[in-house]
Amino acid sequence: MATPSDCRCTETHEWVRSNPAGVTMGITQHAADALTDITYVGLKPVGTKLNAGDSIGEVESVKTTSDIYAIVAGTIVEVNQAAVKDPSLLNSDPYGNGWLVKIASSDTSSVSRLMDAAAYDAKHH
Repeated sequence: MATPSDCRCTETHEWVRSNPAGVTMGITQHAADALTDITYVGLKPVGTKLNAGDSIGEVESVKTTSDIYAIVAGTIVEVNQAAVKDPSLLNSDPYGNGWLVKIASSDTSSVSRLMDAAAYDAKHH
């Protein structure tokens, strides 16, 4: 699956979509495929204040546990409870129903410095 063109990606395989209030984040299809069967999603609660680079939580699979890191500083305003209840959404629909958190942020300028979808796909496919 190609990365949607409205996403920016990190070297550590998180994707981010900017919105007027901040960003939505998840893990890329490449990460989901590498992890194989994702069995657990643990995310920090709504209201958690973050600096860029802070862990927003972790994803566990039959192979390993991986921390997921905030792209921007801000506050978690929404946690995808559907993904927490059904971690397989990260394998089947990482860019749609498998998103992880929404972060309210007044400064999303760092997002524009991330790889665009085409560059990420070229590097990881």
